Amino acid sequence: MSNIGHSGRAAGGELEEKVDYSKEADEKIEEAKKMANVEEGVTLLAALEKKCRVGNDNPSLVRVCKASLELCKENTELLLTTLDTLVTRRSQKTQAVRACVETTMPWCIEDSFTPIDMMGDKAKEESRDKLVVALRDITDGKIFLEGERARLTRALAIIKEQNGDIGGAADVLQEVHVETYGSLSKKEKVEFILEQMRLTLGKKDFVRAAIVAGKISKKQFKEKSMTEYKIKYYTLLAEYHRSHTLDALELAKCYHEIYSSSTDTENDEDWQPSLQATVLFLTMSPHGNEQQDMFHHISQDANLEKMPPCDALVKLFLKKELIAYPLANQAEIESWPAFTEGDLAKHWKDVFHTRVIQNNIRIASLYYRRIHGKRLAQLLRLPIERLEREIATMVSDGTVYARIDRPKDIIRFSQPKSPEAVLTEWSSNVDKLLHLVETTTHLISKENMVS
Repeated sequence: MSNIGHSGRAAGGELEEKVDYSKEADEKIEEAKKMANVEEGVTLLAALEKKCRVGNDNPSLVRVCKASLELCKENTELLLTTLDTLVTRRSQKTQAVRACVETTMPWCIEDSFTPIDMMGDKAKEESRDKLVVALRDITDGKIFLEGERARLTRALAIIKEQNGDIGGAADVLQEVHVETYGSLSKKEKVEFILEQMRLTLGKKDFVRAAIVAGKISKKQFKEKSMTEYKIKYYTLLAEYHRSHTLDALELAKCYHEIYSSSTDTENDEDWQPSLQATVLFLTMSPHGNEQQDMFHHISQDANLEKMPPCDALVKLFLKKELIAYPLANQAEIESWPAFTEGDLAKHWKDVFHTRVIQNNIRIASLYYRRIHGKRLAQLLRLPIERLEREIATMVSDGTVYARIDRPKDIIRFSQPKSPEAVLTEWSSNVDKLLHLVETTTHLISKENMVS
């Protein structure tokens, strides 16, 4: 055999034999384009594709594969058959497989993952969907096409969602563990995971939503370029807590993160709803160190002065005074979106009332060591049964110490001291007394010496 057009022979440790079919490829591609029958043109190029593949002429192989697909672009069934044939050839080159995928992807999706709008043409939509599914099957298990698989999977999820199959869309996205992909940028990964969160929440799969939310590192949101994703993430997380856990403190944290990301804008309407929701859910959170720390932090925010109802509510819960329920602006507070959104308005109103009662009981425990139950119920404007129930709840949670003597109708808030504690306190008081006596004696002696 002549060595013309050959780059070497495979022998021992030498390179594989490579044959240059570029001229033949130019001729056959032009000939195939001029054929009236598309199938005959595809058949002609199929024979050339085998030559290029066996001859290791990768540039010509890529050109032949692209030309074959271009010929049958308008014939969906032939396109799918040709595509499947090309990528499943024995010892097919990765360059050829990648070229096939990259050539056909723009025919079904745009802007990386958005399915092309077929303007309501059902036949074209069906062809588009088949091509997306076919390409997704081709990229399955191929590391060098993991980025394309992620984008095709998202496109398929969008198609399913548009068809009303939210559960199917969520299941499709869950098949892709995008956090392990190295070919995608950090933003693409975050955007993909946020889409997984949104669809799992739409499916009401809250356990899966919590798992997906944990895949995003919150450290990434410290970058200014990630502000948009940060707001979207905490909005979805707030939806999770609002729909599932009903954890007011976590909701307050989510809305505070959204607020802190929205304060850079000059438009007050961008950050006011989130600050309002932060304050409201903070008042409905159980009393604790974290809640009090957030209260004091927010009370120092200058933007709070621009929202008098929120400012008054924060100051009310920070004062060591009883809160009269209903509040003076109760109707206005209950009209806030955080109260009215969803079907849990009554639940949040009850929680708000409960937190006001618990705050008043805690304040009473600071000023009274013991008090009659009827008198405390009168001060808090509560039935005695409700008062006892709330005190029992707070004692169980460890918020206050209390003992109720029902026969005598006495509530004790002071915790009895053990004999050891009494003795220790007495010893401490004696030490203080002796120290004062010694100091006084020294001062008197000093005065006598001076005089």
